[in-house]
Amino acid sequence: MITFAQYLQRCSYEGLSKLVKDVVDLAQKCVAHEDDPECTKSLPTIFLDEICQVEKLRDSYGAMADCCGKADPERNECFLSFKVHHPDFVQPYQRPASDVICKEYQDDRVSLLGHFVYSVARRNPFLYAPAILGLAADYEHALQSCCKESDVGTCLDEKAAVIKEKVKKISVKHQYACGILKKFGERVFQADKLALLSQKYPRAPFSELRKVTAEIKDIHKECCDGDMVECMDDKAELLNYMCSKHDVFSSKIKHCCEKPIMERGQCIKEADFDDKPEDLPSLVERYIQDKEVCKHFEADHSLFMAEFVYEYSRRHPEFSTQLLLRVAKGYEALLEKCCKTDNPAECYGSAEEELKKHIKETQDVIKINCDLLAAHGEPDFLKAILIRYTKKMPQVSTDTLLEIGKKMVSVGTKCCQLPEDRRLPCSEGYLSIVIQDMCRRQETTPINDNVSHCCSDSYAYRRPCFTALGTDDKYVPPAFNPDMFSFDEKLCTASPAEQEDNHMKLLVNLIKRKPQMTEEQIKTIADGFIAMVDKCCKQSDIETCFGEEGANLIVQSRATLGIGA
Repeated sequence: MITFAQYLQRCSYEGLSKLVKDVVDLAQKCVAHEDDPECTKSLPTIFLDEICQVEKLRDSYGAMADCCGKADPERNECFLSFKVHHPDFVQPYQRPASDVICKEYQDDRVSLLGHFVYSVARRNPFLYAPAILGLAADYEHALQSCCKESDVGTCLDEKAAVIKEKVKKISVKHQYACGILKKFGERVFQADKLALLSQKYPRAPFSELRKVTAEIKDIHKECCDGDMVECMDDKAELLNYMCSKHDVFSSKIKHCCEKPIMERGQCIKEADFDDKPEDLPSLVERYIQDKEVCKHFEADHSLFMAEFVYEYSRRHPEFSTQLLLRVAKGYEALLEKCCKTDNPAECYGSAEEELKKHIKETQDVIKINCDLLAAHGEPDFLKAILIRYTKKMPQVSTDTLLEIGKKMVSVGTKCCQLPEDRRLPCSEGYLSIVIQDMCRRQETTPINDNVSHCCSDSYAYRRPCFTALGTDDKYVPPAFNPDMFSFDEKLCTASPAEQEDNHMKLLVNLIKRKPQMTEEQIKTIADGFIAMVDKCCKQSDIETCFGEEGANLIVQSRATLGIGA
């Protein structure tokens, strides 16, 4: 049901139930007749064949029907490209009325949970099947708990809000993971996962974490390709494996392994980092002072670097995985250079100082931004971000810049209040998701060469690349158009949040006209705008006031910016 609902987002529950029945019937047939030609096909092929037999597929899905003319795996890639991220044609899950839902659950549990799974899957076409089944388990627990309460509706509303937020969070992370795997490939994806697992399970042996990392990569690949049955099957296998030796991996996951299989995955993912072993030796001796480093590095480059990522990451749970990969890339680049010299040991002897530069840059960025947020509050922090990013990418629409700015402020608000040792992984982890979303849009609507370079060059260096971007020198500002500044009585009736948005949009639009604007010029124009709104909203004839004062403000703004009429 999940697979079909994610591919055929416009189909009814009843329509998809027929397709589900066909596949289940085939599965039962194949148990008895394994050699039947139908049974030798891969699962994705079986699902896509079933979709391509849907009557009037073109009537509902248009050009998507052309995918059926392609051979696999191109056919699957084609179908995936037609998945709609946030479908406005799909209504949110309609929960049965409070007075009947408990009876429906009691009488036909499968149908009630089936409709929930169907609704979540078609609204979130990239959400992995194991996660959707985990959410269905959360929903069932909510029903079991709330149906004992006197006010079933209020109880379910509270629990539904938590589930909804969870759906959003998991969906964003899955989309991010698929984007990174597709853009940067398996090696980068595995390195990122190895860094995280090494932080989380610092007592686990390298061999175990390397094995699990490879399994996780394969599971993500299956889910990202829409092969939800294999993805779910392999995920269950991996969880069973980890739980069979939970004490080898971590002291924090035993309680997760006692849960039903559908609830284990999320529990293990959310479990705390295990405590670091106290007797971990310094890495300096092995990776800097050892005269044989180049010999080990050249003997098996990939294994050597994977061990370095593991050893460095398990010692630094306070770093983001992106920073850990920057440290690893810095060390790798140093060895590639030094191992070609006459005295490699002397050359890579400076490694520790070199690696500290990456760490300091990241720590400084986090401190500067958290201090700015603490000292000036969210509105001024948003203003600072909008000024920075409008100058870096003035080609982006004003609404999109405001949306990106607000997401970055949310990251600051969420992460800056955390303890020092959690700030950095939180900040850079969430910023990477915001940047990935921006880069995904850039693929279909190119912004500029600088942004394109930062998006494509290196996963580990994406955030520092964006931080270091200056004003786009190739940008040619559009002519100053007074029509883009809308001054009317809505500025007076708007809510405080809308007024703040109007203020920010004016700021963005002005910078787009002159990206080299100074802080002083920005302040002069912003103060003029606030004074105009304050003055006109007190007048009896608001429109006339805005007409006159707005024209004056535009003249003054042009003069301030040195833009001719």
